[in-house]
Amino acid sequence: MRSELKGWVAGLALLAGSAQAADTVVDDAYLANGGDGGNWPAYGRTSTEQRYSPLDQINAGNVKKLGIEWVLDLPKERSLIATPLVVDGVIYFTGSYSHTYAVDARTGKQLWEFDPKTIERAGDRLRIMWDINRGPAYYKGKLIISTVDGRLVALDAKTGKQLWEAMTVDPRKSYYVNGAPKVFRDKVIIGNGGTEHEAARGYVTAYDVNTGKQAWRFYIVPGNPADGFENKAMEMAAKTWTGEWWKHGGGGNVWNGMTYDAEFNQVLIGTGNGSPWNQKIRSPGGGDNLFLCSIVAVDADTGEYKWHYQTNPGETWDYNANMDIVLADVKYGGQTVKALLQAPKNGFFYIINRANGELLSAEKFGKATWAERIDLKTGRPVEVKGARYEDGEEIVWP
Repeated sequence: MRSELKGWVAGLALLAGSAQAADTVVDDAYLANGGDGGNWPAYGRTSTEQRYSPLDQINAGNVKKLGIEWVLDLPKERSLIATPLVVDGVIYFTGSYSHTYAVDARTGKQLWEFDPKTIERAGDRLRIMWDINRGPAYYKGKLIISTVDGRLVALDAKTGKQLWEAMTVDPRKSYYVNGAPKVFRDKVIIGNGGTEHEAARGYVTAYDVNTGKQAWRFYIVPGNPADGFENKAMEMAAKTWTGEWWKHGGGGNVWNGMTYDAEFNQVLIGTGNGSPWNQKIRSPGGGDNLFLCSIVAVDADTGEYKWHYQTNPGETWDYNANMDIVLADVKYGGQTVKALLQAPKNGFFYIINRANGELLSAEKFGKATWAERIDLKTGRPVEVKGARYEDGEEIVWP
């Protein structure tokens, strides 16, 4: 893992070295455009998640001259998969069990370290947890991290001092959190995982970025109808399930794939697979099983449902839609459309009108044999015979 970190740090040292501004205010306006490229303030650099840097100092003609500027040993770390952030010449990143670091990008000097004591807080739940973390969020001088035992923790970006923490899951259950939080409009949102370990019902929660107080929560799948539904969206979704699905949790966990869309003031959520995977068990009478394997748009201020598009109705393969969601303006039918782009696990690349969830395009980007194509009129896949292993063993791709 040391060589992996060297690669990240060497490249980011050059990026951060171009930073001009001091005390950059990373707010919604800044996250919308990302500045001149001297900073990398968010998971996808900007809120569009395009990961494009406008810097041009490194090009095809001089890239061979790059070399290591410095190396920072992190002997306690095993997993370094986080997307590092860079603000005003400081690299912020997380390691195993959400250990968090601030490092001077020009010298490699460690400025501070924060240990959320994940192992201690998790206790015996740790036996079913990953140690990985996808990285922090930065917003108005705060660094916000998630922990695998289910917390959000806000830190002072300059000192690493804890400002607040919020438990986002029921700690008695096998939920875990290793995703990167996303920030918008003085809120921070996080989802969770756990579908494969226990009966789990997925959801996302938005918190006040200054206090850690819960602002709103949106469940991905409906719960037990006898308990009543949280909103009309869950009542609608329940009509697409059969049997006693709630005893299996339902799933849909959002462990990644959340994008704030400022132009429509909505959060786009990529949802997970069912719990359990096999639809014959969780929903024996069939049905689309909303909102599994979907992109769901909710109001950023209230969490109220707006629209959805489901990539895999009645999902039964673990073809979740938790992959990153990218925002872009695309040419379609002679017009420019505000679109989202996603390449989920099922092997199709989707372009969707993010104003209303209308499917514009869906083409295979890899070997995908479970469906012939996606019908653009209905938005539904044209599945091949045997794809659902109706009569026994089948081989399907991906």
